Amino acid sequence: MATITFPTGSDISIEVNGQRLAVAQSYKARTTKESRYVEAFGSKEPVGAVDGRVKHLLELTRVHVTGTALRDKVDFYSLSDFNVVVAKPDRRVIYSGCQWSEISEAASAGDLLFETVTIVASRRVEVAVLPPKSGKSAVPRRRKSPPRRRPPKRKSPP
Repeated sequence: MATITFPTGSDISIEVNGQRLAVAQSYKARTTKESRYVEAFGSKEPVGAVDGRVKHLLELTRVHVTGTALRDKVDFYSLSDFNVVVAKPDRRVIYSGCQWSEISEAASAGDLLFETVTIVASRRVEVAVLPPKSGKSAVPRRRKSPPRRRPPKRKSPP
C-alpha cells in the first residue's frame, strides 16, 4: 500500500538570508504563463503559439511568526525579496524573489498570526533532497570488476 505524505506546518516557511521567520499551515500555488497565438495574414487559424512570462502566485494560510522573528522584531510589512520554501519528502520547492501583495492578520494574546498572506514570486526552483546518511547508500553501487590482465608482450625476432 502506498503512503502519501503531505507537507505540514513545519515544512512551509518564509525565509530571509536562510533564516526561518515564519511557518505556514498550508499553501496554494498557482503558476500562469502569458502565452500568445501567432496569426498569419489571411489564415483562419493561428499558425503557432509564443511563450510569455511565467508568474507564480502563492497563498499561505495560518502563518505563524517564529520566536526568532518576534525576538528580532521583524516587520513583515517591510519584507521584500524573500524566499518561500516548501519541503516535500523528496525535494524542496523554493520560490524566490518574493513580494507580498496582501496580508490578512489575526492575533491572540502574545502570538502573531497572519490568517492569509498572498505572495508574488519571480522564480520557482526544485532542489532534490539527498537521502539521510546511514550505513547503506540509498542508491546501490556497482561493484568494480577486477582489472583485465593483458597477456605479456612477445618479443619479435630481429
